[in-house]
Amino acid sequence: MGSKYTKRYTEEFKRDAIALVDSSDKTVTAVARELGISSESLRGWYRRAKAGRGEDAPRELTSAERDELRRLGRRVNRKRIARVMRERDIRGVTRRRHRSLTRPDAKAKPAPDLIGRDFHAARPGTRLVGDITYLPTAEGWLHLARWLDLATREVVGYAMADHQRAELVVDALDMAHGRGGLEPGCVIHSDCGSEYTSAQFAHRITELGLRQSCGRTGSCSDNAAAESFRTLLKEEIGTRTWPDRATARAEVFTFIETFYNRRRLRKHKTFGYLTPAETRQRRQNTLAA
Repeated sequence: MGSKYTKRYTEEFKRDAIALVDSSDKTVTAVARELGISSESLRGWYRRAKAGRGEDAPRELTSAERDELRRLGRRVNRKRIARVMRERDIRGVTRRRHRSLTRPDAKAKPAPDLIGRDFHAARPGTRLVGDITYLPTAEGWLHLARWLDLATREVVGYAMADHQRAELVVDALDMAHGRGGLEPGCVIHSDCGSEYTSAQFAHRITELGLRQSCGRTGSCSDNAAAESFRTLLKEEIGTRTWPDRATARAEVFTFIETFYNRRRLRKHKTFGYLTPAETRQRRQNTLAA
């Protein structure tokens, strides 16, 4: 038969248990097991103590975070990360309010929307989405044009320049065509900015045997997949002003080539957590089988 009474703990015991959670790198569950108490009780004490100090209670790591840490061969929890950030005075990046900088060409007739907010693709090289990001430097703006493959979310083409003329997006498209394995008739989707509705861009798409697609002006939802990359980019490398364009260019290159395409994990409904480059390889192997 089970116990007929509820075990009670002194306030001193609770404070010591909470201090142990704060001072160790162990989870609440692990500390509770060592003390011989229920994890629910210890978690409740901890939450109330944090609330009294105006702090956030600990949360469990997400499956994506756990997966990435396992891949790196590291065991770490949120409390340790929070403590190290406090000790080193590290703070998270605060997003700026986004302003739409799309400049439509009133005289141009935009292409039809072939995506329709369906940001999925059955295989690589069939659907790309693109956008331009403006990075501030002491020398002036650095403009980044890029193309993402919707099947893998890999940045397959990009270009940077001190201008945003049509050749900027054309150069990015040429890179995507050269390294992205684009199929004939691949959909190239963007907003209705003047760069994308230019005759030069339309001519290049025709030359490459691709199909152009445009969302509505001022509707970020029509190109949400491309804009999500902009948000992630500024979260990871910050929203500061770089000393010059060369420094900003180098940081963007490193972010795309060493982190985003090859290290950042994204959950795929079939393959699980993979980087964009791994997703491309897995899809190619599946199609070849």
